[in-house]
Amino acid sequence: MTALFYTLMFLMPLRAQQQGYPPAAPSAPNPFATIHVRGNLYQTTGSVGNAFFYVGKEETLIIDATITTQTAKMLLSAIKGISDKPIRRVILTHSDGDHVNGLAAFPPNLTIISHENTRQLMADANKTAPVKIPLPNVTFKNDLSLFIDDMEIRLLYFGPAHTSGDIAVLFPAEKAVIVGDLIFIGRDPLIHRAKNGSSFGLVAALKAVLQLDADIYLSGHSEPVDRKTVENLLAMIEEKQARVKTLAQEGKSLEDVKRIMGVEDAPARPGGRRWQSLVEVIFLELTEKKE
Repeated sequence: MTALFYTLMFLMPLRAQQQGYPPAAPSAPNPFATIHVRGNLYQTTGSVGNAFFYVGKEETLIIDATITTQTAKMLLSAIKGISDKPIRRVILTHSDGDHVNGLAAFPPNLTIISHENTRQLMADANKTAPVKIPLPNVTFKNDLSLFIDDMEIRLLYFGPAHTSGDIAVLFPAEKAVIVGDLIFIGRDPLIHRAKNGSSFGLVAALKAVLQLDADIYLSGHSEPVDRKTVENLLAMIEEKQARVKTLAQEGKSLEDVKRIMGVEDAPARPGGRRWQSLVEVIFLELTEKKE
């Protein structure tokens, strides 16, 4: 992978109604950067979550919309530095606010594409949101193929994982796949039980992703990674699932399991909501106690 373009822009403090992303510790602003991944595919970083775009001869396709209208405008500016082709379609990998809130800054009359569960989750969030996010107007259940310049782009659903509506976006010509938040590197995966996510579903989804003809894996919160990195992530999750299962079968409580496995609860978010650790999610799934 070759880094080609870096914009001299920095993120201002972000204020957004995030639909399911745990806030990071305060830090210095990160530079907003555009990276050439491979072929016609690009990644932008520096706006809490990564976004992606694919440059065709007649249009530019965006994958994920960033966290705010401000960061979305930065994304659009980065695209203009590379291509003047119109933006007609946006794909959403899932419903979290750091991937969808920027839609309000995009051109009108876009085709917004997602899994049907993602649209429902966004519609539910809009009921109480102070700012309504534009909803997808094209959805699918299992898979969908798009074409740009006669090149196929495949949208694939493997079941509930990070949320109930995560999809993978495969670019066969580039042998690259965008997986949203199915991959976290350097930290445990986040499972949104409130959005019907599943750690065991995540395992199934990662196994399905590894069956695809791809050798570079792009995600919402990490650098591009290779197959071995995804295999290691999968093995880590399965190892934790096996360990938690053994402890649960021994009659250990959730607090026992967290203590034995060295897990400390994350502090509660404003409003009292607390992010559940992967170990806690696994335990609750195994004992069928959904909170």
